[in-house]
Amino acid sequence: MSEILPRERVVLVDPSDREVGTAEKLAVHRDGRLHRAVSVFLFDDRGRWLLQRRADGKYHSPRLWSNTACTHPRPGEAPLSAASRRLDEEMGVRCLLQPAFARVYRAELVGPERLVEHEFDHVFVGRFDGEPVPAAAEVSGWDWAEADVLRADVEARPDRYTPWFRLFQDEVERAARGFGAA
Repeated sequence: MSEILPRERVVLVDPSDREVGTAEKLAVHRDGRLHRAVSVFLFDDRGRWLLQRRADGKYHSPRLWSNTACTHPRPGEAPLSAASRRLDEEMGVRCLLQPAFARVYRAELVGPERLVEHEFDHVFVGRFDGEPVPAAAEVSGWDWAEADVLRADVEARPDRYTPWFRLFQDEVERAARGFGAA
């Protein structure tokens, strides 16, 4: 669990995304309190999804395929700023992002720690046609995935993907179509 700074804090929210306080990140994932998060999904001009494989050292969901980047806004940080910051930190990518949707989800994570993701997630989409330069501590691999091939693989082998990726896939696909990316 070396990824988490000892005092790293997340923003606790109510179901309407109103701030109700802050708490330590790992404690929140242990007890399942609702907190703010962001997820970024990028597409190229062919409509392919840019996926990342989470690094082996991640404190949860290591080695699983997921969306391009995700994080928790820091106290006082706007969701869009957090999404842009984390996209650069994880994947070495800078591009224009736009809000797609926001929603609450809850998922119990596989692993010995019995962690819970209970997040009010602000989801952003964007277009990127370059080659990412991921941070090795965050990402163990990346790939461009054709939408139909990705859908078939998620259906056939869901355990290869993070729970939030599987939950958001349909909504993201609709949102991406809305700005001409998929």
